Parts: sequence; structure tokens; C-alpha cells
Amino acid sequence: MTSALSSVVGGDVAAFELLDRDSCIEAWSEQFGRKPPKYVSVQFMRRALAYELQVKTHGGHSPAIRRALERSLKDVRKPRSALPASSVALRPGTHLVREWNGRSYQVEVLEAGFRMDGKQYRSLSSIARKITGAHWSGPRFFGLDTL
Repeated sequence: MTSALSSVVGGDVAAFELLDRDSCIEAWSEQFGRKPPKYVSVQFMRRALAYELQVKTHGGHSPAIRRALERSLKDVRKPRSALPASSVALRPGTHLVREWNGRSYQVEVLEAGFRMDGKQYRSLSSIARKITGAHWSGPRFFGLDTL
């Protein structure tokens, strides 16, 4: 930490809570050698800067903790076993329900398309567009991409 920032916080982690956005950006630039990402919150910057001060003052994680963190990262980085949304087959007769702006929409899967409010549609995306007025991925709008 540079002397300017050290004098502001005086080695006290709680003092970071008093920094405004501009001060956080300046401290971040001094600490990491570059400006923070554009949409990082002030609260996040305060916490990251406080953490860095603690690491410099008291040391970082022990080697055993670092190894455990690396092992857990390897587990997170493994590819998901779930099938992609495009491979999910919807059987005719299935009903999809989605609430949007306080209204519940029910869509029935047909042999060749979908039915909502008595009208037939070729795709879920066209139904999502009808409901929201904007372009959406139909499977994503109905939560099928998380299967």
C-alpha cells in the first residue's frame, strides 16, 4: 500500500468503509497497478482493498489452505454433466409455466409447436417475444437452459 493510502486508512481495515468511490478507484489503481473494472461496486472495492491490507500486514493463506482452495477450484472448473438446452426434448402435452409482470403464462407443448392462450406458435422464442415485447431465447425465458 502506498504511503498516501496508508495515511488515509492508517492500517485500520475499518477505515476503508469511509472511502468514497473516487478514493477507492485511486487506492485500487495504487494497489493493483490498473483501474478497477468499470462496474465494480464501491463496497467490493473497499472489501478487496481491506483484504489486501490484511494480507500485507498478517500474511496470506497457509500453503495447506491454498492447496485446498486449488482443489476446490478444479472441481468448479469441471464441465457440467447436464445436457445443453438444445438437446432437451419436450414431449407433447408438457405444460410450461412462466410468471411475467404479475401474470402467469401457461404454454402447452404440441407435436409441432406450442399453444398459449388458444393460439399456436412455432417456437418458444416467439412466445417469449409476445409476452415481453423483446427478443428472448425461448428456452432461457422458460428456464429450460438450466436443465
